[in-house]
Amino acid sequence: MRAITIPNPGGPEALVLDEAPAPECPPGSVLVRVHTAGVNRADVLQRQGHYDPPEGATRIPGLEVSGTIVELGAEVSGWEVGQEVAALLTGGGYAEVVDVPAGQLLPVPENLSLQEAAALPEVLSTVHSNVFAAAGLLPGEWLLAHGGGSGIGTAAIQLAKAFGAKVAVTVGSQRKADFCTELGADAVINYREEDFVERIREITAADAEAAGTRPGANVILDLIGAKYLERNVKALADDGRLMIIGLQGGVKAELNLNALMRARKSVMGTTLRARARAERERDRGRGLRGGDLRTRQGHADRHDGQAAPRGGPRDGARRGRTRPPRRDLPPHGRRARRRHVLRARRRAQAPQPALRRRERAERR
Repeated sequence: MRAITIPNPGGPEALVLDEAPAPECPPGSVLVRVHTAGVNRADVLQRQGHYDPPEGATRIPGLEVSGTIVELGAEVSGWEVGQEVAALLTGGGYAEVVDVPAGQLLPVPENLSLQEAAALPEVLSTVHSNVFAAAGLLPGEWLLAHGGGSGIGTAAIQLAKAFGAKVAVTVGSQRKADFCTELGADAVINYREEDFVERIREITAADAEAAGTRPGANVILDLIGAKYLERNVKALADDGRLMIIGLQGGVKAELNLNALMRARKSVMGTTLRARARAERERDRGRGLRGGDLRTRQGHADRHDGQAAPRGGPRDGARRGRTRPPRRDLPPHGRRARRRHVLRARRRAQAPQPALRRRERAERR
């Protein structure tokens, strides 16, 4: 089969269209003929030589695809040959055929094309597993998402708003600010012009005063890492949860642990690609419904064997890819949504601070 390989790290020219062995179909997996592969920052970092695949994973890049099932492995049920699917991968998406554990498949929503569906699995799984399963964002709480115009940021805006939370984002331009506002963000902070710590405190002050707590974000989704660590902790409200999912601003920083302890704040770092198979299957966008989402894409390339694809998104140059339609919140009410969050926390085996928050929520 044909596949995009990276013989030597480098720029976009490092991507080479080559022949590769076709994958086998082990028990519990399916073979998918790829229609469209999503491009993620992790693919770009791998191309540059900065992000090696997990041990045992293919070195062919590509963390999400859409396509058609062409073969079912033993012990697979609930899927059919010829069915259109989207899939979350540890690699191998830049190829004609890829093997996928059945638990990492998603049906293609009826209102999306195969091309659009390929943009869903990675960002939705990342946001769901961090913001909801691990951090336990509740309806009415404030989420601060850094990189609001990115794929992760735009997914976080839409999912959090659909769940009944309030969302603030950081961006670096007015164009991205307008884009995030259009998607539903309650507040937009231009980090080039404003201190996001002070701004999030101002934005949340009224809610904090009504609740009798100190202002700040209840959950922060961070792509920056070390550069923002100290400021992120300052920007958290009491019992706030900081989820670090990227290291664009470095890997080492100092942290005053007393600042965490005094206000019962918590910091957690996660990655999606290196997780065990069972965890990836659990976090593959669970709880989403067909028809709830549509995508907004920057560009798509077609490859006919004459050239390798472009190098992917440039830093800060492209806006996010997922966009749920504007719609009212689900009709089942605040209490039902709260019960859903509490069940998600239990399934995710939340750490002790989250368990205390759960107990307080159940007493309300």
